[in-house]
Amino acid sequence: MKEEEILTISLNPTSSSSSLPSLEIPSEDAWVNTSQRLLPQWQQHSVTTSSSQPPIPISISRVNQVDAARLDIEISGMLKEQLVKVFNLIKPGFLFQYEPELDAFLEFLIWRFSIWVDKPTPGNALMNLRYRDESATTMTGKEVRTGLEGPGLTMSKKIWYCLATVGGQYFWARLQSFSAFRRWGDSEQRSLAHRTWGMVRHLEGFYRAASFINLLIFLYKGWYRSLIERALKARLVYGSPNMNRAVSFEYMNRQLVWNEFSEMLLLLLPLLNSSSIRKILLPFSKDKSSGSEDVTACPICQANPTTPFLALPCEHRYCYYCLRTRCAATPSFRCSRCNEPVVAIQRHGGPTKSTVPSS
Repeated sequence: MKEEEILTISLNPTSSSSSLPSLEIPSEDAWVNTSQRLLPQWQQHSVTTSSSQPPIPISISRVNQVDAARLDIEISGMLKEQLVKVFNLIKPGFLFQYEPELDAFLEFLIWRFSIWVDKPTPGNALMNLRYRDESATTMTGKEVRTGLEGPGLTMSKKIWYCLATVGGQYFWARLQSFSAFRRWGDSEQRSLAHRTWGMVRHLEGFYRAASFINLLIFLYKGWYRSLIERALKARLVYGSPNMNRAVSFEYMNRQLVWNEFSEMLLLLLPLLNSSSIRKILLPFSKDKSSGSEDVTACPICQANPTTPFLALPCEHRYCYYCLRTRCAATPSFRCSRCNEPVVAIQRHGGPTKSTVPSS
Protein backbone atom coordinates (compact mmCIF):
# COMPACT_ATOMS: atom_id res chain seq x y z
CA MET A 1 0.00 0.00 0.00
CA LYS A 2 2.77 2.43 0.87
CA GLU A 3 4.70 1.67 -2.30
CA GLU A 4 1.63 2.52 -4.36
CA GLU A 5 1.21 5.90 -2.59
CA ILE A 6 4.82 6.82 -3.22
CA LEU A 7 4.51 5.85 -6.85
CA THR A 8 1.36 7.94 -7.20
CA ILE A 9 2.99 11.03 -5.72
CA SER A 10 6.03 10.69 -7.96
CA LEU A 11 3.85 10.29 -11.01
CA ASN A 12 1.66 13.31 -10.15
CA PRO A 13 3.98 16.24 -9.32
CA THR A 14 1.22 18.82 -9.73
CA SER A 15 -0.84 17.25 -7.04
CA SER A 16 2.16 17.09 -4.69
CA SER A 17 3.09 20.74 -5.25
CA SER A 18 -0.44 21.86 -4.62
CA SER A 19 -0.49 20.05 -1.30
CA LEU A 20 2.68 21.87 0.00
CA PRO A 21 2.32 25.33 1.60
CA SER A 22 3.24 28.28 -0.63
CA LEU A 23 6.49 30.24 0.30
CA GLU A 24 6.77 33.99 -0.40
CA ILE A 25 10.11 35.11 -1.83
CA PRO A 26 11.35 38.32 0.01
CA SER A 27 12.19 41.43 -1.95
CA GLU A 28 15.76 42.51 -2.58
CA ASP A 29 15.74 45.39 -0.05
CA ALA A 30 13.92 43.48 2.69
CA TRP A 31 17.13 42.64 4.59
CA VAL A 32 18.22 46.31 4.49
CA ASN A 33 14.92 47.41 6.02
CA THR A 34 15.15 44.71 8.67
CA SER A 35 18.74 45.68 9.65
CA GLN A 36 17.80 49.36 9.93
CA ARG A 37 14.83 48.46 12.10
CA LEU A 38 16.90 46.28 14.45
CA LEU A 39 20.03 48.53 14.56
CA PRO A 40 18.82 50.82 17.43
CA GLN A 41 17.96 47.81 19.55
CA TRP A 42 21.41 46.33 18.93
CA GLN A 43 23.19 49.59 19.80
CA GLN A 44 21.17 49.93 23.00
CA HIS A 45 22.03 46.36 23.94
CA SER A 46 25.79 46.92 23.34
CA VAL A 47 25.77 50.13 25.42
CA THR A 48 24.00 48.34 28.28
CA THR A 49 26.50 45.47 28.12
CA SER A 50 29.54 47.80 28.09
CA SER A 51 28.19 49.96 30.92
CA SER A 52 27.55 46.93 33.08
CA GLN A 53 31.16 45.77 32.55
CA PRO A 54 33.15 46.33 35.78
CA PRO A 55 36.23 48.60 35.51
CA ILE A 56 39.62 46.97 35.27
CA PRO A 57 41.34 47.15 38.70
CA ILE A 58 44.81 48.68 38.61
CA SER A 59 47.42 48.96 41.33
CA ILE A 60 50.07 51.67 41.23
CA SER A 61 53.24 51.11 43.24
CA ARG A 62 53.32 53.31 46.33
CA VAL A 63 57.11 53.28 46.28
CA ASN A 64 57.10 54.73 42.77
CA GLN A 65 54.78 57.54 43.81
CA VAL A 66 56.82 58.45 46.89
CA ASP A 67 60.08 58.25 44.92
CA ALA A 68 58.63 60.54 42.25
CA ALA A 69 57.80 63.20 44.86
CA ARG A 70 61.27 62.87 46.36
CA LEU A 71 62.92 63.19 42.95
CA ASP A 72 60.97 66.40 42.25
CA ILE A 73 62.25 67.84 45.54
CA GLU A 74 65.83 66.84 44.73
CA ILE A 75 65.66 68.34 41.23
CA SER A 76 64.27 71.60 42.63
CA GLY A 77 67.07 71.63 45.22
CA MET A 78 69.71 71.12 42.52
CA LEU A 79 68.36 74.02 40.48
CA LYS A 80 68.27 76.20 43.58
CA GLU A 81 71.87 75.31 44.44
CA GLN A 82 73.07 76.31 40.98
CA LEU A 83 71.25 79.65 41.15
CA VAL A 84 72.69 80.37 44.58
CA LYS A 85 76.20 79.66 43.28
CA VAL A 86 75.69 82.06 40.37
CA PHE A 87 74.44 84.90 42.58
CA ASN A 88 77.18 84.31 45.16
CA LEU A 89 79.68 85.48 42.56
CA ILE A 90 77.80 88.79 42.35
CA LYS A 91 76.92 89.37 46.00
CA PRO A 92 77.29 86.68 48.69
CA GLY A 93 74.09 86.10 50.63
CA PHE A 94 71.98 88.09 48.18
CA LEU A 95 69.35 85.38 47.73
CA PHE A 96 69.03 84.52 51.40
CA GLN A 97 66.31 87.09 52.05
CA TYR A 98 64.46 86.07 48.89
CA GLU A 99 64.56 82.32 49.49
CA PRO A 100 60.73 81.83 49.50
CA GLU A 101 60.46 83.70 46.22
CA LEU A 102 63.23 81.60 44.72
CA ASP A 103 61.54 78.35 45.80
CA ALA A 104 58.22 79.53 44.37
CA PHE A 105 59.86 80.53 41.09
CA LEU A 106 61.50 77.12 40.66
CA GLU A 107 58.27 75.29 41.52
CA PHE A 108 56.42 77.46 39.00
CA LEU A 109 58.94 76.63 36.28
CA ILE A 110 58.54 72.91 36.92
CA TRP A 111 54.73 73.26 36.84
CA ARG A 112 54.77 75.42 33.71
CA PHE A 113 56.81 73.02 31.59
CA SER A 114 55.25 69.79 32.90
CA ILE A 115 51.68 69.81 34.22
CA TRP A 116 50.51 72.87 32.29
CA VAL A 117 51.42 71.26 28.94
CA ASP A 118 49.99 67.83 29.91
CA LYS A 119 53.38 66.32 30.65
CA PRO A 120 54.55 64.57 33.84
CA THR A 121 56.90 66.25 36.25
CA PRO A 122 60.55 65.13 36.09
CA GLY A 123 60.10 62.78 39.03
CA ASN A 124 56.89 61.32 37.60
CA ALA A 125 58.54 60.89 34.21
CA LEU A 126 61.42 58.94 35.75
CA MET A 127 58.94 56.69 37.56
CA ASN A 128 56.67 56.29 34.48
CA LEU A 129 53.74 58.13 36.09
CA ARG A 130 51.20 60.72 34.96
CA TYR A 131 48.16 62.48 36.39
CA ARG A 132 44.67 61.23 35.49
CA ASP A 133 41.44 63.05 36.28
CA GLU A 134 39.33 60.61 38.30
CA SER A 135 36.29 62.91 38.27
CA ALA A 136 35.98 62.65 34.48
CA THR A 137 33.59 60.26 32.72
CA THR A 138 34.63 56.67 33.21
CA MET A 139 35.77 55.06 29.98
CA THR A 140 34.13 51.71 29.19
CA GLY A 141 33.85 49.25 26.34
CA LYS A 142 36.51 48.77 23.73
CA GLU A 143 38.24 52.01 24.77
CA VAL A 144 39.49 50.34 27.97
CA ARG A 145 42.27 47.82 27.46
CA THR A 146 44.65 48.17 30.40
CA GLY A 147 42.69 50.30 32.88
CA LEU A 148 45.26 53.11 32.62
CA GLU A 149 43.29 55.08 30.05
CA GLY A 150 41.71 58.36 31.01
CA PRO A 151 41.97 62.09 30.41
CA GLY A 152 44.50 64.31 32.10
CA LEU A 153 43.76 67.26 34.33
CA THR A 154 41.44 69.96 33.09
CA MET A 155 42.54 73.57 32.71
CA SER A 156 40.87 74.65 35.94
CA LYS A 157 42.47 71.83 37.93
CA LYS A 158 45.89 72.73 36.56
CA ILE A 159 45.45 76.29 37.78
CA TRP A 160 44.20 75.15 41.18
CA TYR A 161 47.16 72.80 41.43
CA CYS A 162 49.55 75.69 40.77
CA LEU A 163 47.81 77.93 43.29
CA ALA A 164 47.86 75.22 45.96
CA THR A 165 51.43 74.02 45.49
CA VAL A 166 53.29 77.15 44.40
CA GLY A 167 51.14 79.90 45.91
CA GLY A 168 50.20 78.01 49.05
CA GLN A 169 53.76 77.09 49.97
CA TYR A 170 55.00 80.62 49.28
CA PHE A 171 52.22 82.24 51.34
CA TRP A 172 52.80 79.87 54.26
CA ALA A 173 56.58 80.40 54.24
CA ARG A 174 56.19 84.19 54.16
CA LEU A 175 53.55 84.11 56.89
CA GLN A 176 55.80 82.11 59.20
CA SER A 177 58.83 84.33 58.59
CA PHE A 178 56.76 87.50 59.05
CA SER A 179 55.16 86.26 62.27
CA ALA A 180 58.54 85.21 63.65
CA PHE A 181 60.06 88.58 62.73
CA ARG A 182 57.18 90.48 64.32
CA ARG A 183 57.22 88.13 67.33
CA TRP A 184 53.50 87.52 67.33
CA GLY A 185 53.88 84.71 69.85
CA ASP A 186 55.52 87.01 72.44
CA SER A 187 52.86 89.71 72.26
CA GLU A 188 50.03 90.22 74.75
CA GLN A 189 47.43 87.48 74.97
CA ARG A 190 44.47 89.70 74.08
CA SER A 191 46.13 91.40 71.16
CA LEU A 192 45.22 90.71 67.54
CA ALA A 193 48.74 89.48 66.73
CA HIS A 194 48.66 86.87 69.50
CA ARG A 195 45.24 85.60 68.42
CA THR A 196 46.41 85.43 64.81
CA TRP A 197 49.48 83.48 65.93
CA GLY A 198 47.29 81.02 67.79
CA MET A 199 45.06 80.61 64.73
CA VAL A 200 48.11 79.95 62.54
CA ARG A 201 49.34 77.28 64.94
CA HIS A 202 45.90 75.62 65.02
CA LEU A 203 45.76 75.62 61.22
CA GLU A 204 49.22 74.08 61.03
CA GLY A 205 48.26 71.37 63.51
CA PHE A 206 45.04 70.62 61.62
CA TYR A 207 46.91 70.40 58.30
CA ARG A 208 49.50 68.04 59.74
CA ALA A 209 46.82 65.81 61.24
CA ALA A 210 44.93 65.72 57.93
CA SER A 211 48.17 64.96 56.08
CA PHE A 212 48.88 62.09 58.46
CA ILE A 213 45.39 60.63 57.93
CA ASN A 214 45.82 61.01 54.17
CA LEU A 215 49.15 59.19 54.41
CA LEU A 216 47.50 56.25 56.17
CA ILE A 217 44.77 56.10 53.51
CA PHE A 218 47.43 56.32 50.79
CA LEU A 219 49.39 53.43 52.30
CA TYR A 220 46.20 51.37 52.48
CA LYS A 221 44.69 52.11 49.06
CA GLY A 222 47.56 53.57 47.03
CA TRP A 223 45.59 56.64 45.86
CA TYR A 224 46.42 60.34 46.31
CA ARG A 225 49.73 60.79 48.12
CA SER A 226 48.88 64.38 49.18
CA LEU A 227 45.83 66.37 50.24
CA ILE A 228 46.03 68.52 47.10
CA GLU A 229 45.82 65.48 44.84
CA ARG A 230 42.88 64.12 46.85
CA ALA A 231 41.02 67.43 46.68
CA LEU A 232 41.54 67.70 42.92
CA LYS A 233 41.02 63.95 42.34
CA ALA A 234 44.30 63.85 40.43
CA ARG A 235 45.45 60.25 40.56
CA LEU A 236 48.86 59.03 39.51
CA VAL A 237 48.75 56.15 37.02
CA TYR A 238 51.36 54.56 34.81
CA GLY A 239 52.07 56.43 31.61
CA SER A 240 53.00 53.30 29.68
CA PRO A 241 51.75 49.84 30.73
CA ASN A 242 54.77 48.05 29.25
CA MET A 243 57.51 50.18 30.81
CA ASN A 244 59.27 48.69 33.81
CA ARG A 245 60.75 50.72 36.62
CA ALA A 246 64.41 51.32 35.76
CA VAL A 247 66.38 50.76 38.96
CA SER A 248 70.15 50.56 39.07
CA PHE A 249 71.42 48.39 41.89
CA GLU A 250 75.04 49.47 41.41
CA TYR A 251 74.97 51.97 44.27
CA MET A 252 73.15 49.51 46.52
CA ASN A 253 75.70 46.79 45.77
CA ARG A 254 78.55 49.15 46.63
CA GLN A 255 76.90 50.03 49.92
CA LEU A 256 76.40 46.37 50.80
CA VAL A 257 80.00 45.50 49.94
CA TRP A 258 81.36 48.41 51.97
CA ASN A 259 79.17 47.56 54.97
CA GLU A 260 80.34 43.95 54.94
CA PHE A 261 83.96 45.04 54.56
CA SER A 262 83.70 47.50 57.46
CA GLU A 263 82.13 44.83 59.68
CA MET A 264 84.97 42.47 58.80
CA LEU A 265 87.53 45.14 59.71
CA LEU A 266 85.80 45.79 63.02
CA LEU A 267 86.04 42.07 63.72
CA LEU A 268 89.72 41.73 62.74
CA LEU A 269 91.18 44.95 64.15
CA PRO A 270 91.17 43.76 67.79
CA LEU A 271 93.05 40.66 66.69
CA LEU A 272 95.62 42.70 64.78
CA ASN A 273 96.25 44.87 67.83
CA SER A 274 96.90 41.90 70.11
CA SER A 275 100.40 41.22 71.36
CA SER A 276 100.68 37.85 69.63
CA ILE A 277 100.06 39.33 66.17
CA ARG A 278 102.44 42.19 66.89
CA LYS A 279 105.19 39.75 67.88
CA ILE A 280 104.75 37.87 64.64
CA LEU A 281 104.90 41.03 62.53
CA LEU A 282 107.67 42.71 64.57
CA PRO A 283 110.68 41.14 62.79
CA PHE A 284 109.34 42.23 59.42
CA SER A 285 108.78 45.78 60.62
CA LYS A 286 112.30 45.90 62.10
CA ASP A 287 113.94 44.78 58.89
CA LYS A 288 111.88 47.28 56.98
CA SER A 289 112.62 50.36 59.10
CA SER A 290 116.07 49.59 60.58
CA GLY A 291 117.87 51.79 58.06
CA SER A 292 115.80 54.91 58.76
CA GLU A 293 115.15 54.49 62.51
CA ASP A 294 116.98 56.81 64.93
CA VAL A 295 117.91 54.70 67.98
CA THR A 296 119.04 57.75 69.96
CA ALA A 297 115.59 59.40 69.87
CA CYS A 298 112.89 58.61 72.37
CA PRO A 299 110.43 56.18 70.70
CA ILE A 300 107.49 57.87 72.45
CA CYS A 301 108.00 61.58 71.78
CA GLN A 302 110.52 61.12 68.92
CA ALA A 303 112.84 63.74 70.42
CA ASN A 304 116.39 63.60 71.73
CA PRO A 305 116.13 62.68 75.45
CA THR A 306 117.37 65.48 77.74
CA THR A 307 117.35 63.09 80.69
CA PRO A 308 117.94 59.71 79.09
CA PHE A 309 116.83 56.54 80.86
CA LEU A 310 117.12 52.94 79.75
CA ALA A 311 114.34 50.41 79.74
CA LEU A 312 115.51 47.11 81.23
CA PRO A 313 116.27 44.51 80.14
CA CYS A 314 116.28 45.70 76.48
CA GLU A 315 118.24 48.91 77.32
CA HIS A 316 116.50 51.15 74.79
CA ARG A 317 116.75 54.88 75.46
CA TYR A 318 113.73 56.94 76.55
CA CYS A 319 113.01 60.28 78.06
CA TYR A 320 112.66 59.90 81.80
CA TYR A 321 109.22 61.49 81.95
CA CYS A 322 107.93 59.54 78.93
CA LEU A 323 109.13 56.21 80.27
CA ARG A 324 108.11 56.90 83.87
CA THR A 325 104.56 58.00 82.98
CA ARG A 326 104.04 55.03 80.68
CA CYS A 327 105.25 52.57 83.29
CA ALA A 328 103.09 54.20 85.97
CA ALA A 329 99.99 54.17 83.73
CA THR A 330 100.57 50.65 82.39
CA PRO A 331 102.32 48.26 84.80
CA SER A 332 102.73 45.71 82.00
CA PHE A 333 104.26 48.27 79.65
CA ARG A 334 106.26 46.84 76.74
CA CYS A 335 109.10 48.53 74.95
CA SER A 336 107.94 50.45 71.89
CA ARG A 337 110.97 49.26 69.90
CA CYS A 338 111.27 45.57 70.70
CA ASN A 339 107.97 44.78 72.43
CA GLU A 340 109.81 43.36 75.45
CA PRO A 341 108.22 43.79 78.91
CA VAL A 342 109.86 46.62 80.88
CA VAL A 343 110.65 45.41 84.41
CA ALA A 344 112.88 48.31 85.51
CA ILE A 345 114.34 51.61 84.34
CA GLN A 346 117.94 52.84 84.76
CA ARG A 347 119.61 56.21 84.21
CA HIS A 348 121.78 56.22 81.14
CA GLY A 349 125.48 56.14 82.17
CA GLY A 350 124.67 55.83 85.90
CA PRO A 351 124.05 53.09 88.47
CA THR A 352 120.62 54.42 89.50
CA LYS A 353 118.02 51.74 88.93
CA SER A 354 114.29 51.84 89.59
CA THR A 355 111.97 48.89 89.56
CA VAL A 356 108.64 49.20 87.80
CA PRO A 357 105.83 48.64 90.26
CA SER A 358 103.80 45.52 89.53
CA SER A 359 100.01 45.53 89.32
